[in-house]
Amino acid sequence: MEKVDQPLISIFQVNETHPEVQQSMRDIASLSGVLSDLGSQNAFQTPAEILRFLKIIQLINEEALGLDDPIENAETVYYRYRNRYKDPEPPTKKKIEQIVNVLVKYNWISKQSRQLKMRDTGKRMMDALIRLANDSLAYYMQDDIGRSLFQARRDAELSEAYDDHGISGGNKIASMIRNVENAIQLLKERELEMLADRNALPQLEVIHQLMQELDIKLQERFRLFQTIEESLVLSNLLQRGTAVLAEGTNLSLGMINKYLKFTHMQKTPLSSTIQPEKVRSFITQMYDPPLDSDVPNVYQLFSFMEQGQYEEEAIDGLWMPVKFAAPIPHAAIDEAVHYLETYEPMAEPIEEVVDELEYVEEMISEEEIDELMGETHWMLTKSMIETEAIESYLNEHDETPMEQLVIEATSSQWSDAVNAITAIAALVGNKKITITKPTEKVQVQAYERRWEWMNRDDGSNIIRKRKSPEKHSE
Repeated sequence: MEKVDQPLISIFQVNETHPEVQQSMRDIASLSGVLSDLGSQNAFQTPAEILRFLKIIQLINEEALGLDDPIENAETVYYRYRNRYKDPEPPTKKKIEQIVNVLVKYNWISKQSRQLKMRDTGKRMMDALIRLANDSLAYYMQDDIGRSLFQARRDAELSEAYDDHGISGGNKIASMIRNVENAIQLLKERELEMLADRNALPQLEVIHQLMQELDIKLQERFRLFQTIEESLVLSNLLQRGTAVLAEGTNLSLGMINKYLKFTHMQKTPLSSTIQPEKVRSFITQMYDPPLDSDVPNVYQLFSFMEQGQYEEEAIDGLWMPVKFAAPIPHAAIDEAVHYLETYEPMAEPIEEVVDELEYVEEMISEEEIDELMGETHWMLTKSMIETEAIESYLNEHDETPMEQLVIEATSSQWSDAVNAITAIAALVGNKKITITKPTEKVQVQAYERRWEWMNRDDGSNIIRKRKSPEKHSE
């Protein structure tokens, strides 16, 4: 396995002005748009509706992978859904058509003359949703301890899938260690419960096996990242992870040993000779046994006694080590026991305070509505046309000739000039800038370029940034 000797590709370590970052954020925006539009159509009100949506995109996904016949339109998806899934309440043709239209709107799929085609953005977003659902299903099929260990192993697998190929998986090593710590805490809290369960041995063995597997995977992760820049952080994680997995492995092994010893204790033949030194050593070890020891402590012994394997052995209540000062009269003991059994805590009644709803009426003028609509239209335009470079240049220069703006804001390439002219047109259309003829001859710097203006005077037109009108509050 090769070591990673360069920083991983991470969205948090790349300049946010790079076009790749902007495009990746637009993909996230498209995912948000699909979920928002479908949410407004009550497509995500119940788990059943969400599952139906995932089944629909799975049908489209399978067709894109060549696993099924081409899909002509939304009606094809409707009949394929009816034939594939045994759904007592399948979605209607109208519902499927609404979902398809939303996917087309956000460029997940495209409508052609006789076929629906999957786009690259849709393929990645659909795969992400389906993987998320499958991971959640596998997570919830485990018990409390198994969930933390499952997530830790999943973190290790994601680190292999992403970090090994130079793409950041998102601090998966730290997440893996944290999940193991959570599993150890739950294992300690449920230790008595699992030791008292006569069918817990298979689960304890699975937990111990997972601990060993995670130890191996963690060591592989650290060997891979020995030359990465964040060596100090990884050094701290190595110490913490090694200690955590050692504790978890010893704890699970000790629980297995205790379980087996308790299970076979009844079948162990007792010698007729009592050895006081061994009894004394056993009692001493019960106060603070190591994690991997098979010696039970007092609480574990009492827990096993409560199983009632012998007649009148089980006692409902709480085991507490108590040292009484002698002599104590029997009447005082009876009175204290009666007080504990009949004790009822006094609590003040809860007063509910009902907050009164206050309604506020707001008036908005027609001019303000027009301004909001114009701003919304401008944001939509900016999402389709890149105007940031032109706006940034105009923030530094109040007015400038058009040719100087086009070349210095972008470059002298023909393609950049076309994009800059398109951005200028969008800014003019949304009343962000103005274009005026010069009143006197303007001296424009000569630039090296391989394109010419159709009208030579266009390059000397003056571009000015509009000043936003001040708002006066009454």
